[in-house]
Amino acid sequence: MFPVNENIRNSFAEYGLRKRYKEGDVILDVDSYIRSIPLVTKGTVRVTRTDEEGRELLLYYIRPGETCIMSLTDGLHNDRSKIKAAAEEETEILFLPIEKTAELIKGNPEWLDYILNLYHMRFEELLDIINSIAFKKLDQRLIDFIEKKCEVSESTTLYITHESLANQLGSSRVVISRLLKQLEEQGFIKLGRNKITLCNKSS
Repeated sequence: MFPVNENIRNSFAEYGLRKRYKEGDVILDVDSYIRSIPLVTKGTVRVTRTDEEGRELLLYYIRPGETCIMSLTDGLHNDRSKIKAAAEEETEILFLPIEKTAELIKGNPEWLDYILNLYHMRFEELLDIINSIAFKKLDQRLIDFIEKKCEVSESTTLYITHESLANQLGSSRVVISRLLKQLEEQGFIKLGRNKITLCNKSS
């Protein structure tokens, strides 16, 4: 969760702007200038990289009490966004101006510790993604992805199209549909119309 002291509370109250988003709403897009840092207070945000064909690669999720480290880095360096952030579910975000975020880092050791811990966590998650792409077959990446999405949503049922799954895994709908059918035959999942129910863990 966010570190809290009087200075941080005052900054949130005076400069923070709260916004609400519906599932699927784009919060930040690639090449956008970053004027404020998103602090998630409710819901979940999906952070992805997108190629020219619209295919997405999931980088990580931002949960309540967390912020987007890549947005923070780009904002502090006055760079454009290199990622896309979208609401995974109904989400509430407190936006703090980048200059106020920088002031908190300089003047509050606990806030700096919070940022460094998030950097470490995101670095580990990105290493997992690299290892998955480099060393795992697509069928294992697919079941890992389904398990992760179910964990985030706290449900065993995932509502998603085969096309969306393919885009987020950098594959084609035909290949993903075939692999999903194989996973169903193996008893890992049960398929429905635009939904996937997780039956057994792959590990």
